[in-house]
Amino acid sequence: MCASRLASEFPKDCNFDPADTRDELHQFMGLLKAQRLSVPHWRKQRPYVVAQKVGMLVDDTTPGKCTLLLSGYLRARKLSVNQLVHVTGVGDFQLSKVEVLKDPFPLLNERRKQNSMELDDSHDEEVLRSLVPDPMKQEPLVTENTPDPLAGEQTWPTEAEMAEADINQKQGKPKKRSLPRGTSEYQAAWIIDEIDEEDSDNGDFDDDRMVLDRGEDQYSNQDQDFEDDKETLYVQDMDNETHNDSEMMDDENLTREQYEDQIKKIKEAHAEDEEFPDEVETPIDQPARKRFAKYRGLKSFRTSPWDPNESLPQDYARIFAFDNVARTRKLVLKQALKMEEEEEESRDDCVPTGSYVRLHIKEVPLVAASKLSSIVSTKPIIAFGLLQHESKMSVLRFSLKKYDGYEDPIKTKEELMIHVGFRQFVARPVFSTDNISLDKQEMERFLHPGPFSLASVYGPISFPSLPLVVLKISDADAPAFAAFGSLKSIGPSKIILKKIILTGYPQRVSKMKASVRYMFHKPEDVRWFKPVEVWTKCGRRGRVKEPVGTHGAMKCIFNGVVQQHDVVCMKLYKRAYPQWPERMYPQLL
Repeated sequence: MCASRLASEFPKDCNFDPADTRDELHQFMGLLKAQRLSVPHWRKQRPYVVAQKVGMLVDDTTPGKCTLLLSGYLRARKLSVNQLVHVTGVGDFQLSKVEVLKDPFPLLNERRKQNSMELDDSHDEEVLRSLVPDPMKQEPLVTENTPDPLAGEQTWPTEAEMAEADINQKQGKPKKRSLPRGTSEYQAAWIIDEIDEEDSDNGDFDDDRMVLDRGEDQYSNQDQDFEDDKETLYVQDMDNETHNDSEMMDDENLTREQYEDQIKKIKEAHAEDEEFPDEVETPIDQPARKRFAKYRGLKSFRTSPWDPNESLPQDYARIFAFDNVARTRKLVLKQALKMEEEEEESRDDCVPTGSYVRLHIKEVPLVAASKLSSIVSTKPIIAFGLLQHESKMSVLRFSLKKYDGYEDPIKTKEELMIHVGFRQFVARPVFSTDNISLDKQEMERFLHPGPFSLASVYGPISFPSLPLVVLKISDADAPAFAAFGSLKSIGPSKIILKKIILTGYPQRVSKMKASVRYMFHKPEDVRWFKPVEVWTKCGRRGRVKEPVGTHGAMKCIFNGVVQQHDVVCMKLYKRAYPQWPERMYPQLL
């Protein structure tokens, strides 16, 4: 009965052993003695000190800064005085001195233990050895990259680039034209194609059209059925249309108030079918080509190319990136292992594991040092020795899952507290789908419960894999456990795309042709987005043929019969980036 009641309070892999008799109790104690605590691998790779005493030395030369003193046992690995250290919740710093103190609690024999308990505080402060960093060997504290404002300036192309451009131009295939027999090249230059005549009616907007990113040639084979349908659309008899090309729409003479009321009524009628929150409304008082200037259309989300170095934000100039993260991680860990295996006599800058040390951490904010001094008796204060490059900022990718017991929504770019390994910092992540088969990921506006998602944040480099715990910050209440996961990768080259859907509604339908309104409100916007493919919620796909009237209506041709109650949609994408946090560490608040 006791075991059945306790089983629900413990993990599933727990075993219950009886301890009613003396033999059973001895057996249980022997089993308990044989247990070994499994230490996480990331903790074994870095030296760390759990502070037993905290002090600070105020220096008048640097206002607002001080030297933080942390005393405790050095664990896991050797610590070099030239290494950078990370104080949990405060940040990364350099060491000004490391002092090896006399062990206040030596474990040699019972007599030594009794004598150590009678020692006064003056014996605890006895310095056995003092290490000072070498300015030539000390690792610099570099957090952000210093951007060069002239790095993006356009330069004159080299001879090799000009030669390559000439070769590409010569290899370009000439456009095939259907000309009358016996036409010379001089006469052919004066003959205007039908396509050019149609485009010339649209004014000078062809030079400003949105560029549609097309996929690879393999994608065209998948859409062969749609291409065959489009060939038949060009030869359709125009007599079946219900109105002429030059016929004006019914809402041309409406006032602005009537026009807005009519849009509102149609939107409310289709509100149940909206794929919220991807569907957005085109503003009436602003051109769509300006409102959605950063968006573009994709022929295929899977195969269409997207340059990862195109139009990067200014924050990307402040971060670091590796050519090969796996190789860099391997070299850094090999270097740390080499320092651990070297003999103590050969390294005069290292402190052996198990020593009782006092770390002099310089240039720590005075506010943070005061907070650490006040909470040392109630909360653990830990200083970790950093590996190479672990103080630099980059883009971290986390695979995380929302905690089932947390019911509040977690929005993209919302301020969260990230616990990854030994670090604790504040970030504003961007959530996206976790699909390893694609080079592009679709952004998610909220962290959904159930499947794992990908979170991208600006943060200090930490080599994977590391465990992750996400806390929701609240000014009124204590931080709440919101999500968990692990560090997946490092690098800013991953592309995250934000999707929006513009919707329009058929006004007149004639088999596979339809006049669509309320997707745009100006004919210039229709010409701008003309190269982008349109589709309907009933499964039809098509293209924009031309604008109609002056209120943004347009003619569309589809690969099948269009229903009057259908909704015409257009997908647009733009690249999304994480948001740089205003505050990085919670202890600095």
